[in-house]
Amino acid sequence: MKATLYLIPTPIGDLSTIDKSQPIYNESVIHALDIFIVEQVRTARRFLSKTGHPTAIDKMTFLELNKHTKPEQIATYLKYAQQGKSIGLLSEAGTPCIADPGAVIVKMAHEKNIPVVPLVGANAIILSLMASGFNGQSFVFHGYLPVDKNTLIRKVKEMESQARRLDQTQIFIEAPYRNNKLLETLVQTCGPSTPVCVACDLSMPQEYVKTLKCSEWKKETVNLHKRPTVFLLYR
Repeated sequence: MKATLYLIPTPIGDLSTIDKSQPIYNESVIHALDIFIVEQVRTARRFLSKTGHPTAIDKMTFLELNKHTKPEQIATYLKYAQQGKSIGLLSEAGTPCIADPGAVIVKMAHEKNIPVVPLVGANAIILSLMASGFNGQSFVFHGYLPVDKNTLIRKVKEMESQARRLDQTQIFIEAPYRNNKLLETLVQTCGPSTPVCVACDLSMPQEYVKTLKCSEWKKETVNLHKRPTVFLLYR
């Protein structure tokens, strides 16, 4: 077979959840690879060890792709595929290329005519949408919202208007240590009848998913601090 770039999902939570999110087929693909593009080598090593990879970790090749990686380094990452060796692109948590830096590698692979194969796995954005009760046919993912308070408020109002005008689910995330503040901003900024879904720690034992109107969220007590959370807003 022609050398391929495999997009490999990892558990959303800690590695104890791997059996819930890792199909057996994925394991067979992973075990056939020894070159991986990863965000952090340390967490990638732990994941591969957990899958029971038959190759010794120190005999694998790891290529880091994160905010510190220089463009000239990234440009060389697919040389192995051009030499006939398949490569695995690992997400730090969840699905590669979705709120993840891997898209630049996939773009390069298409430009170089290297086959790209996405593997099945957990994606917090899709799981939260499934569980929200909101429109799953028309939705938009905004990624991280602005940090500046006034800009954030304008963005929230814009999303609320878009949800009503287009009948479209609005999905977004925040740095985990700012989750509580974001929920507070949503409740204070949106209309009392606007529904908001909070999907936290998906696939983990402490998973929390709840959809309430903003007026109801004011009465709800939940601590989202430093917990991976997806927020959804609808009409």
